[in-house]
Amino acid sequence: MSSSALIIDDSVTVREQIIRTLESFNLFSRYYEAEDGLEGFKKLLSSPVDIILCDLEMPRIDGFKFLNMLKSRPDLQDVPVIILTGMIDRERKIKGLELGASDYITKPFDHEELVARVKIHLKIKKLQDELKRSNELLLELSNTDHLTGLFNRRYMMDALEKEVQRSARRGGNLSLIILDIDHFKLVNDNFGHLQGDVVLQKVALQLQGELRNYDCAARYGGEEFVAILPDSTLQEALFVAERIRLAIAGTRFSGTLAEVLLTASLGVASFSPDLTVGVDGFIKRADDALYRAKANGRNRVDFFDPESATDVTDTLRGGTTATTVIPST
Repeated sequence: MSSSALIIDDSVTVREQIIRTLESFNLFSRYYEAEDGLEGFKKLLSSPVDIILCDLEMPRIDGFKFLNMLKSRPDLQDVPVIILTGMIDRERKIKGLELGASDYITKPFDHEELVARVKIHLKIKKLQDELKRSNELLLELSNTDHLTGLFNRRYMMDALEKEVQRSARRGGNLSLIILDIDHFKLVNDNFGHLQGDVVLQKVALQLQGELRNYDCAARYGGEEFVAILPDSTLQEALFVAERIRLAIAGTRFSGTLAEVLLTASLGVASFSPDLTVGVDGFIKRADDALYRAKANGRNRVDFFDPESATDVTDTLRGGTTATTVIPST
């Protein structure tokens, strides 16, 4: 992987000396130069680097001001900065380190010491980058259902809590869909749990495919899935739910599952700022709608109405009736 360094010094001679020294060890594939902190900061924003060597005394924006500018950008704080300073500048060295510099080199610098310090901080940065990537992967794994690749229940509950708070604070729309695969137990009983996993994965893909990139799709547990739809009215969520139902009903399998005709039941609820039931109560409303959809014949979309248990499936489908068909072996 290519690497790069940024040299910030108002002396052309010093910059050239540093670059020649580092080039002799093939440490970097690209070098950027700047005469002061402002120019260096601009180049850093347009061309990310692996290490920065920065003089302290420069016109316009000196090294201290440059370090302060870096502190304002969290995305740049992992880049090591080696400050270049005079032999007797003890207090300035300490100040530079307190402002976030990783190390210092005294001028005139020793070539071998310069290379050694640069190598050390490149190694540290590499280890930090690997640790950061590992932590990001662990976070992703902790939030993801390993079978379907959707978010897991724990992440979904946290996300829903945040969306409910946001909706209550700003008065925005928020809707929730709970989906249950009809007669899924028969799939496991007739074809085995491995084939049941295939069905779950397929349903997850169909669900995700009908949502926007900022909606949240999660596996709620077993054969149940949840979709959180920010900025969506109840009517909008109902049409999304119907699209999901149709996508699942149109799913076809090959091999062992070729004869399976899959359907799902869906319950929809909408959040309003005056809703006092909380997150659990919000989920229960969607779950009650799901229960009613299953009780009314499955392969349906139903919604929670505080005033009445109105079924909108016939409205969405133009009055047609759908049934669930899963062949037995």
